Amino acid sequence: MGMKYSDGFSKQLPTLATVGAALVSLYLMSQAMKSIPVGTAYSIWTGIGALGVATLGIFLFGDRASAPRLACIGLIVAGVIGL
Repeated sequence: MGMKYSDGFSKQLPTLATVGAALVSLYLMSQAMKSIPVGTAYSIWTGIGALGVATLGIFLFGDRASAPRLACIGLIVAGVIGL
């Protein structure tokens, strides 16, 4: 989401926020991998990211909230819970 607001990394504050968030996210994932398998950690990290971006895209950018899209978001949630 930060990359959208950084306008191709041309705006300084959104760019710094994006890089900072990415670093924090990677750090937290590395901490999680101390106690869970790498495949599980990465899959959950990716699923949460996809879920967050899809949901925020609907609310912040007016992306369509069609039934198939919402069903797929539900499948992502089910997959993350399953892992």
